[in-house]
Amino acid sequence: MWEQLVEDAPRFFSSWNLLFLGEALLNTLLLSYVGAALGFAIGFGLAIGRHPRLYGFGPVRVAATGYVETFRRIPFLVKLMCVFFAFQLSGAQASLFTIALVTVVLSAAAFAAEIARAGIESVPAPQWDAAEAMNFSRWRVLTRIVAPQSWRVVLPPLFGYAVGFIKSTSIASQIGVMEMTYAAKILNTRGFSALLCFGTILIVYFLICWPTKRFGERLEARLGRRAKA
Repeated sequence: MWEQLVEDAPRFFSSWNLLFLGEALLNTLLLSYVGAALGFAIGFGLAIGRHPRLYGFGPVRVAATGYVETFRRIPFLVKLMCVFFAFQLSGAQASLFTIALVTVVLSAAAFAAEIARAGIESVPAPQWDAAEAMNFSRWRVLTRIVAPQSWRVVLPPLFGYAVGFIKSTSIASQIGVMEMTYAAKILNTRGFSALLCFGTILIVYFLICWPTKRFGERLEARLGRRAKA
């Protein structure tokens, strides 16, 4: 087996295959980082809409809570299929990549909203009362009181979920999105060893996830030092 791997390696890492894997890697990075960034931004908006002291309109809070509680409990593959068939039923022309990106955004928004809610609620109640007594606007309360304190609570699970979304993008291969797992399947069907194909993308996923996790830890430590200063 090892002799075959050594023999196949030069052919596997040919310039054409590297370009093919590079395209798949780019799609994986776009799905992961762009999808998570958009989803997290929407999620923070949902968290603000759910908090009675930041946004007082009841129907918005109910709708935001319903969205978060629903999408957090649906597996990623089921969400992917629902979005896929929703695009088909609507007649909208969208690429498979767009469908997968929308699914990542919808999923990330739900999880980020719950994480942000926990961060907002970590701010002690007397500080909210003091801000109201001083007639602070909601925007000032959010930017001056809530955000600086909640980041330390939000960042660790947020980056944990970001790493999870990087790995979840492999499920997009089920609908034919050209990402790392799908590329490995294609190369495997062309006669290359499964160990060589999937072992390569295993290393690539690790090289994506580990720096992301480390960046989150360093950012958390930096914010912690600023808070103590």
